[in-house]
Parts: sequence; C-alpha cells; structure tokens
Amino acid sequence: MSSYSENNRLITVHTIKEMAARGEKISMITAYDYSMAKLVDAAQIDIILVGDSAANVMAGFSTTLPITLNEMIYHASSVVRGTKRALIVVDLPFGTYQGNSKEALCSAIRIMKETSANAVKLEGGKQIVESVARILSAGIPVMGHLGLTPQSINKFGTYVVRAKEDDEAKTLLEDAHALEDAGCFAIVLEKIPALLTKKIADELTIPVISIGAGMYADGQVLVLHDMLGITEDFSPRFLRRYLNMGEQIRNAVKQYVKDVKSGDFPNETEQY
Repeated sequence: MSSYSENNRLITVHTIKEMAARGEKISMITAYDYSMAKLVDAAQIDIILVGDSAANVMAGFSTTLPITLNEMIYHASSVVRGTKRALIVVDLPFGTYQGNSKEALCSAIRIMKETSANAVKLEGGKQIVESVARILSAGIPVMGHLGLTPQSINKFGTYVVRAKEDDEAKTLLEDAHALEDAGCFAIVLEKIPALLTKKIADELTIPVISIGAGMYADGQVLVLHDMLGITEDFSPRFLRRYLNMGEQIRNAVKQYVKDVKSGDFPNETEQY
C-alpha cells in the first residue's frame, strides 16, 4: 500500500503531455535531497529532475561522469520521500546504459524499484534507441536529452553551444525524431540555438523542455543551486538567478560565529 501511495502523484507522464498539448508551459527543476525537494514540491513545480549534476553541485566534481548508480539511487530516494505532487525523473549516470541496452534496462529497473521514482532520463540520440526500447518494454517512462550532453564532455571537449552548424543541427533534428519514435515521453534540449528548438518543438508531438535552448520549448529546466545563487562561479547567459543564497548563507553563518564567540548565543531564553 505504501508503494502505491508514493507513486499516486498529481503530476504524471500523461499530465505532462496534456499540459504541452494545451499550451501550458512545463516547469522543471533539479533537486537532490529531501529538504530541498520538499520545498520545491510545495512551490508547485511540475517535474523534479534528480540530475547527475549532483556530481557537480553536491560532490564538487568538475564533470557529471564520476557519480555512480548507487549514488543516484541515494539522491533519488531522498527526493521521493520529500515530494507528493511533482513527477520525479532520474538521470541514468554515465556508464550505466551506453552501448549496452541490457545494462540500461537493469539500471533503470534498479532506479524504479529502489527509489519509487516515476521515469528515467538518458542522453543521446539514435545510438541509444535500443536502450530506450528495452527500458520502455519494462513499462518505465523515458525522457530523452539532446544538444549539449554533459556525459559526452570528453568527446566534445567543451561546453559551448551545440548544433550551430547545419550538419549538426540536421543530425540533432533526426535524433529528436528517433527518440520520439522510440517512445520517449519528452525530450530535454540543452544549449542549442533557440530557432532550432522551435523547429524541433514544432515537428514533434511530445513535449520539449529547454535548458539554455530558448523560449520556444514547451517547458524550462534549471539546476536549483544555480538559480538560487548557491553556485556562484557559474553564470551562463541562460541562467536567471532568483536569489543570492550564497551571500545570504555566508552572512548568516558569520553572524552565528560572531554570536557564539561573543557569548550572545545562546541567551537565557534559548536554554532550558
């Protein structure tokens, strides 16, 4: 009974498709722990992505490559326990699906069984179609990811805007159609020209979600720590900071240190 309740969410894959069909923009954000997930869920976010960006913002790695499947399961389990409304999508980390569709299925099943999440996300186009099909055969919804694919950083060597040239744009469009044909319920487009996003969104029937891919998508996603100003050394053009929490946290801790050192904390009303 408890497992059913965890998955009986207000936002489902079907809900997301309906939102896009009626022109309602889809809001999506990352979260990696119980406390933050509870806050963003209460704020009525539509999709929470438990991203492999946890490797960057939670663990301090320079790329997303080091994070493991066990670590993604840990983060996703924490997020699921903190949410009631949002659709929970979990990244399959590097090395758990590339080039091996059987391993992709096993990885996706572990995530779904051990976290009670709602869907998984994979990076890549035509080369992962077999993995997408295998995962879907188990009844697990799949979200695609094209454009800038951080797990392929060693292949491209840079995080610059992708698909600016005609050949790469043509390939990306073909990949988007391949993912839709394979059964993905939505696709994230990262850091590509806005007009290419518009073309893809116009041609596909499934929702397209942008991160640095412009205004013409069906929805937007940002990394929570970036938009809150916790990660202060990352300022791409597409990032809008809604808070400056880095400075606010530092100032709060400085005041705490000052109060402890001076003997002001705790005072008489703050003790038993």
